[in-house]
Amino acid sequence: MRRAIGLFVLTRHACRGMSTLTSRKGVTLLGQEAAIALDVDLMESPGFSIDQLMELAGLSVACAVRDAYPAADGILIVAGPGNNGGDGLVAARHLWHFGARNVRVVYPKRPSKPLFRNLVKQCEDLRIPVEDAMPDTAGFDVVLDAVFGFSFYGEPRAPFDEILRDLERTATPLVSVDTPSGWHVEDGPTGPVKLAPDVLVSLTAPKKCASHFAGRHYVGGRFVPPRVAEKYGLELPPYLGASQILELPNWGS
Repeated sequence: MRRAIGLFVLTRHACRGMSTLTSRKGVTLLGQEAAIALDVDLMESPGFSIDQLMELAGLSVACAVRDAYPAADGILIVAGPGNNGGDGLVAARHLWHFGARNVRVVYPKRPSKPLFRNLVKQCEDLRIPVEDAMPDTAGFDVVLDAVFGFSFYGEPRAPFDEILRDLERTATPLVSVDTPSGWHVEDGPTGPVKLAPDVLVSLTAPKKCASHFAGRHYVGGRFVPPRVAEKYGLELPPYLGASQILELPNWGS
């Protein structure tokens, strides 16, 4: 499910000493430092709040899952301890409202911040189970990997090391949020766990590791103001109508 970076013709844009990459397909790829700085710029005061960005990101993820797997009813969301996990919790709620009735969340390490407690409560109000233990993924139509995002580095620690091995072995269609968990955000699947998702949902703009991905690729997070897009040299095809997502065609070709 991966391809070599050599398939891209790359150009560089300067941004506070950091670089972004632009493919010949007209799509910007962000490095880790640029992705973190872009989020900071979005949340500078006055600006977006973290819960606004998480709600919009999670809605995009849910739309992409529904577009890629319109008949899926059994959806397992595996949520990590950070903002990627929050995106997964938001996506779980929206997927339920989109009609999926067998939605379940695995959330083994829960932050104590009110934002994350509220997201769990919102799922529980819809009778979406939020559990600690990983079930057999064979009982679901789709698994959503919302464990680690672009700020992750190093090797996964317990309990996520075993969880990612389960996701690596699953035969159930796998959708990753922003970056496949365990991948290096720039270099791709270089660690001990090499997830091979069928679908990738990049948020704001794809990260450099997306150059190693060859499945169906969506972009979501339709909230970047022009000043930020210009600052980071973001190049993306235009969204259509009121759509929250954009599929990047022939990404793996």
